[in-house]
Amino acid sequence: MELNQKVDDFSLKTDEDKTVSLSDYAGKPVVLFFYPRADTPGCTIEACGFRDQFKKLQAAGAVVLGISRDTPKDQAKFKAKYDLPYTLLADVDEKVSNQFGVMKEKNMYGKKVWGIERTTFLIGPDRTLLHVFPKVTPEGHAEEVLALVKEWKKSHK
Repeated sequence: MELNQKVDDFSLKTDEDKTVSLSDYAGKPVVLFFYPRADTPGCTIEACGFRDQFKKLQAAGAVVLGISRDTPKDQAKFKAKYDLPYTLLADVDEKVSNQFGVMKEKNMYGKKVWGIERTTFLIGPDRTLLHVFPKVTPEGHAEEVLALVKEWKKSHK
């Protein structure tokens, strides 16, 4: 996936077991953050960071979507436990994770495992890929994304 290219539409189940598509958010920039697993330490830090910056991201016009391979039920539990105000998407079959190229071989406690590499994509209102944050560090990431969204908004008034 290349910067400034159109992102192919996709549809996934939400934490509320409804189906949404990327195209449902046309006209707004979308912050799409991929995380390895709901309710694990790093993912919780990242998700709560987006929760804490959510009102500011919303004020900047952005939609926030979290995505992992968890089931809609697990996503709903994660969302409720940490009072996450945005939609979580369930990519159980890894179709969207593969579309975005975030499935990687990782080293976990000395074992090779296949999983999501923590990555965030900023997608423009016309579904153009504006920015990629690869190999995200959870601490402070939401602030970094917010700064970019605000910068983008300033240049697109």
